[in-house]
Amino acid sequence: MSIHQANLRVDSLVLYKGHPARVLNLGDKIEIGLDKGEIKRVRLKDIDLLHPGPLRHLGELDQAEGAFEEAWELLEGGTTHLRELAELLHGTFTPASAWATWRLVAEGLWFTGTPEAIQARPRQQVEADQAQRGAKETAARDWADFLARLTARQLRPEDAERLAEVERLAWGRSEHSRILKALGHAETPENAHRALIQFGFWAPEHNPYPARHGLPADDPLLPVGQLPEEERLDLTHLPAFAIDDEGNQDPDDALSLEGDRLWVHVADVAALIPPDSEMDREARARGGNQYLPERMVNMLPLAITQRLGLGLQELSPALSFGLSCDEAGEIGDVTIQRTWVRVERLSYEVAEGRLGESPFAAMEALVERFRHRRQANDAASIELPEVSLRVRDGEVVIRPLPRLRSRALVMDAMLMAGEAVAVFCRDQGIPIPYVTQPAPDKVEQPTDLAGMYAYRRRFKPSRLVSEPAPHFGLGLPLYTRATSPLRRYSDLLVHQQLRAWLRGEPLIEAQVVSARVGEAETAATAIRRSERLSNQHWKLVWLRDHPDWWGEALVVDRDERKHVLLIPDLALETRVRLQGDPALNSALRVSPREVDLPALDCRFRVRE
Repeated sequence: MSIHQANLRVDSLVLYKGHPARVLNLGDKIEIGLDKGEIKRVRLKDIDLLHPGPLRHLGELDQAEGAFEEAWELLEGGTTHLRELAELLHGTFTPASAWATWRLVAEGLWFTGTPEAIQARPRQQVEADQAQRGAKETAARDWADFLARLTARQLRPEDAERLAEVERLAWGRSEHSRILKALGHAETPENAHRALIQFGFWAPEHNPYPARHGLPADDPLLPVGQLPEEERLDLTHLPAFAIDDEGNQDPDDALSLEGDRLWVHVADVAALIPPDSEMDREARARGGNQYLPERMVNMLPLAITQRLGLGLQELSPALSFGLSCDEAGEIGDVTIQRTWVRVERLSYEVAEGRLGESPFAAMEALVERFRHRRQANDAASIELPEVSLRVRDGEVVIRPLPRLRSRALVMDAMLMAGEAVAVFCRDQGIPIPYVTQPAPDKVEQPTDLAGMYAYRRRFKPSRLVSEPAPHFGLGLPLYTRATSPLRRYSDLLVHQQLRAWLRGEPLIEAQVVSARVGEAETAATAIRRSERLSNQHWKLVWLRDHPDWWGEALVVDRDERKHVLLIPDLALETRVRLQGDPALNSALRVSPREVDLPALDCRFRVRE
């Protein structure tokens, strides 16, 4: 906008970057005074003349607004200029009335334009903008009220929809949250978790890790068909025992002894799940069962477990692996049969008390030969503390798991079945996923807890591969997982291949097997991470609820700044700063000092 030099003088009121200014001096550059005493030298084109003055001080500009609606109605749709509009609104043209009039124009609702050409906006535009501004003002008040409720922990039901954005961040599904930003919180999953607890939206015990890893919260809901009509070997005359932890909900393996032959019976899950069926694809996407302290989420519909879980019905269909084990612990005479079995369920503790009886004593002698062979092949023997961790009626229950011969019996029997199936599939040319593990850089057999902890850390991860290869940790030349098809997709795939071979049907090609296993393992990796973090979470909940607890901790490692402690009663690893340099395997007494659930951290007080 042009400014006539003749009208601009010292003490004129001008507009500079939307703010009022008083002209102090004229020259090549114009000296102006702004609010709070600030002085600037500006070019003529940088300012607009509002009033020629005189204006002695910017404080003179305070003045109430005039009756602008009447003026707007009079001028609606027409054009005017600043002086005329100021006189219409205020009855006079002064620096104060000029500034009050310009503020009205700058607001842009009733009038718009420049000091020399002001338009009175049409009614339709004004009413539309009024409605929009009213909605914005209402939204701003609503937003401010919402933030106040968050701070006061006084949430309303309708606030849940808004807080979904914070949940998405807490679950790692987004990177930003307007709510956290407005409250000054860093936008991270941990801080989102902490905020949701502070707001009272999540209970302090809320476990976010399954959702954070993208895992399903419920069992699949898919129809379950009927068992196919096919011949099955009747082994119901053999006592069969499914030995599991107390409370186990998915028994998928059992043991029988027939003379010198060990039978490992496995739930015949593949009989109801053909390759690449809808249920197979769902199981593949899930990868396996989720075992969380607060609940279990099945890979397969619950009806599958109820129908096929060994010992859950009077008779159970199984895919049974029969094998012998010679004096050197070598597996031989492998047979694979579709069977009917009659299974009795036992806990490890009950089975422990029956190891001196038949057939348990003979089973234990059989697997002992196999175990000695594995140990001679440098199979890892690492006995770190383990616990059973459950949440029952909101209470965390932690129970150390004793070292039981019955548990070792079942574990070695399952390993025998895994080697037997791997050998059988190799010899018959059946494509399956084999489990392999390379040897660590340094092989040793530790005898103390710190040594076992260090040895385990040197282990390389096991992998599923398409070609047979040794498994160092198990001390086996080849191995596959085939005893948990209710729990793991890779086991189910092995069963699908074995059933196809038994029926003389086409096998899944090796490259397809690898692709399907790869998809399932991606999901299974997320499950393992979620389970590990969930277990840590609930252990910390237990420590939070038992602030007066004292327990033993053993020093298992150290670095430059902290020592690593292992608490056997909780199977919990933690890092603390200790006075001095206690020896490895030294015993200390520890107690929780401060538990931070969102950070998955607990600080301990230590008594040496």
